[in-house]
Amino acid sequence: MTFSEAKEHAPGHLHRIFADPYSAFDNLAIERQLHLRVALQALVCEPLANGHLTLRVIHGWENGGFEPADLAHGDYRIASLDDLARVSAEYQQAIDRDVALPRDEASLLAAPLADAIAAAEARGQALDEGTRTIPARWPAFDHGLTLYTFFKVYHRLTYGEDDSYRSILCQTPEGPREIHEFHLEEGEFAVIRPTDDASVDSVLALHVSQLEPVRMLLEACRA
Repeated sequence: MTFSEAKEHAPGHLHRIFADPYSAFDNLAIERQLHLRVALQALVCEPLANGHLTLRVIHGWENGGFEPADLAHGDYRIASLDDLARVSAEYQQAIDRDVALPRDEASLLAAPLADAIAAAEARGQALDEGTRTIPARWPAFDHGLTLYTFFKVYHRLTYGEDDSYRSILCQTPEGPREIHEFHLEEGEFAVIRPTDDASVDSVLALHVSQLEPVRMLLEACRA
């Protein structure tokens, strides 16, 4: 099993800033709001100002569902909070009109999963139905742990999580990435950040329901 592909609770960029990032955003932390402002500046505002931020809006999973093929998303290169506001308005209009939400053709999980399974079988690895369909068993084949890690991130962004912060290191086909995951009273989101290349986009990922809360959070941190 390829357990080296990803590691949860791994030290990341915020460990260079905070002595203990896991407690920095707790509701009981005395300087919680300051910590949050500093973290957002480092993870979101800097790549936004440098033109290296992509907004990823996920949707499609509901009522406990988690089929990879049902997870939809839209990716948007944004350069300002006004861009974020425009994307938020676009989705809200679709919701108000009860029409299909915007979505990209590319698949976040289903297509990469099919490719990884096909590659494993081409190498002679036999995969039963459970390994193909149960996310927790994907680490049995190459790139499966990466897919399972992102599956869990998208699942927590959709359905919520008790931990206020989580830091993950993941080896993706595009290179190593840090995933900084936040579940706060003000909003829930994750930042997928390149570990050592500032020229590569960071990704601000969130569920469609969190567009306005996260926009307001970023506006408050900028003020």
